[in-house]
Amino acid sequence: MTETYVVCGSKSWNRRVFDDTISKLPGTWQYFSSKEELTAAILKKISPRYVFFLHWSWIVPQEIISAFECVNFHMTDLPFGRGGSPLQHLILLGKKDTVLTAHRMTEEIDAGPVYLKQPMSLDGTAQEILERSSELAAQMIGKIISTHPEPTPQTGKVVTFKRRTPQESEIPPDLSPEKLYDFIRMLDGEGYPAAFTRNNGFRYEQRNARLVDGRTEADVSVVPDTL
Repeated sequence: MTETYVVCGSKSWNRRVFDDTISKLPGTWQYFSSKEELTAAILKKISPRYVFFLHWSWIVPQEIISAFECVNFHMTDLPFGRGGSPLQHLILLGKKDTVLTAHRMTEEIDAGPVYLKQPMSLDGTAQEILERSSELAAQMIGKIISTHPEPTPQTGKVVTFKRRTPQESEIPPDLSPEKLYDFIRMLDGEGYPAAFTRNNGFRYEQRNARLVDGRTEADVSVVPDTL
């Protein structure tokens, strides 16, 4: 009997990875990209073995988490780094590498038992890192559906991250060139508020940062300051 699986992703690169890799894995696959699609009634009709979440922008209803085996991919070595904006917090802490954790979703955010962990580099822009994480998640999904690992409880000290606000994208003063480069690149991704400075009612948004001869260069867009 062929198993059915659901993948949920709210970003364009999630869909690309689903089309290019995940949908070609054994089984019958469906992709949801909005909260309107993801309902308990629809899932009951599909009866998926797993519901995988690559990058999801909405709270998953408890009735879904309780009724189906929901697997989330989180960009930290859980229980370290539970919560929001993990990529940005990791880079601000000076981390060069992390692990992608596949864990079962529970009522408490990022606290569920762990299926798999895989190492992952934090090189590049936020966009490059996020795309890398989806590609790695696709590999991990392949392992999960073939081996059905039993998730094990998280162990270690719990460290919680707070979701960053758009206002926190303002570039702090007196950063070294390396720290400035990190600050710009950690926000350089689809859907993220770009790093910026302010002057005379305008916001100077900075992207495509690079280190050149001991200085930081970036592309700048000037927009009205509405934050």
